Amino acid sequence: MEIKFKENFSLGVASAATQIEGGECDHNWNDWYQKGKIKDNSNPAIATRHYELWKQDADIMADMKIRHYRLGIEWARICPEEGRVDDSAIQHYRDELLYLKEKGIKALLTIHHFTNPMWFENKGAFERKENLKDFLSYVELVVKSFGDLVSEYITINEPNVYATNSYFFGQWPPGEKSFSKTLAVMSNMAIAHIKAYEIIHSIRKEMGLDDTKVSFANHVRVFDPENPKNIKQRIYAKLMDYLFQGAITKAMTTGNFSWPLKSALSKGAKSIKQGEYIDFIAINYYTRTSVTKFDDGTRKGSYINDLGWEIYPEGLIRCAKELYQLLERPIYITENGTCDNNDSFRSKYIYDHLKVISESKLPITRYYHWCFCDNFEWVEGESARFGLVHINYKTQERTVKNSGRFYSKMIEEQGVTEELYNEFVKPQKYHI
Repeated sequence: MEIKFKENFSLGVASAATQIEGGECDHNWNDWYQKGKIKDNSNPAIATRHYELWKQDADIMADMKIRHYRLGIEWARICPEEGRVDDSAIQHYRDELLYLKEKGIKALLTIHHFTNPMWFENKGAFERKENLKDFLSYVELVVKSFGDLVSEYITINEPNVYATNSYFFGQWPPGEKSFSKTLAVMSNMAIAHIKAYEIIHSIRKEMGLDDTKVSFANHVRVFDPENPKNIKQRIYAKLMDYLFQGAITKAMTTGNFSWPLKSALSKGAKSIKQGEYIDFIAINYYTRTSVTKFDDGTRKGSYINDLGWEIYPEGLIRCAKELYQLLERPIYITENGTCDNNDSFRSKYIYDHLKVISESKLPITRYYHWCFCDNFEWVEGESARFGLVHINYKTQERTVKNSGRFYSKMIEEQGVTEELYNEFVKPQKYHI
C-alpha cells in the first residue's frame, strides 16, 4: 500500500510542442488537419495555446512542486523555411527555458517529436538519407542556441511509432503504406540519432560543459501471445517485438544495424561505427500487445483505458530489464500515463506503475508523467485526455485534476502514505 521513493528518484511531467503550443505553423500536422485526417476535427493550431500561455503553465508546474519537465521545441517555428532561422522563436524558447530555471524546474529537451516543417516533409523527410543533413543542421542550431541552458536532450521521440504510423499503417502524415519505406525511415532515424548524439556532446564540450546527457525516447511495449501454448502466436509475438522495437533499439543504442534495418542502409551509412550512443535509457511505456496474429491486439478480460489499451504495469519493468541488459545506464521513464477522460482511474494507474518501479532493483531515477495537461493527442485530437491538468478547450482555462493533486502530494511526501492511498487510489477502479 505505502510506497517510499528511492533517494535519487524524482517525478516530472512531459509534453510535446505540437500538442500544446498552437499556432498556424507550416508543419505536417497542421497540413494533416487541413486534409481532414483528425478524428474529431480538432485543430492543432489551437491546442492549449501554450505558446502564449507558457508562463501560466510554468507557474502551475511550480505550484504542483514539479521540478523536472520534458518539453519539446517546434522545428517549423525555428526554421519556417529551408535555410531561414526565426530569431524571435529562438528567443521565445530561451525565455521559456530561463523562466523554468528560475522556477527551479530542470528541462529535458526533445528535439524531434513527430513533427516536420513542410519544406522538410515535401523533400521526403527521413525517408531519404540525403535529408539527414537538414535535421543535423537543426540539431546543431538547437544546441548552440540553448546549450548553455539545457544539459539533457532527447534527440528523437519514438522513431518506431513515427515510422510505423506514418509509413506502414498510413494513419499519420504523410500517410504511406510501405514496408520498405518504413524500414528506410527507421534506419535513417537511427543514423540521425547517432550523429545528433555526437554533435550535442561535441558542441557542449566546446562550451566547456561536461554534464551532457543524451538519449532517444524509446517507445517499448510487451508483446505476449494471447495463448502462450500456441506456437504460431509465440512466433508472431517475437517477430513483432523484433520488427517494432528490437532492431531499431539495438541500432540506435549501439550502432549495430542488423536485419532488416541493415538491408535498408545506403552504402554511405554502412560506415556507422558500433559504440555506445545513449547516456541514459529513456523509456516511453503505455501498454502490452496481446498477439493472436500479425496485428495489434488487447488481452481478453484485461483492464483497459478509454482508448482500449491494456493497463499492465508489470510490463514497464519487463521492458526496462531488456533495455538495461543491452546497455547498463540510468533509466528515465520519459513517458507513462493513460487516457482517462473523467480522471476516474488515473491516480490508481500512476500508483500501480510507481509501485512496480519502487519494487524494482533497476536504476530508475526519473518518472515523467505523460502528460502535464490535456492536449492535442495527434489523430485523436482533443478526444483523448492524458493530463494531470484539465484544459477547457473553449476558454483555455487550466484546472488541476484530482490526479494532479495526488501527484503533487507524492512529490511532497517522496512516496505514497497510507493516508494518500486511501484518499486518492483506493476509491478508483479500472475499466474491463
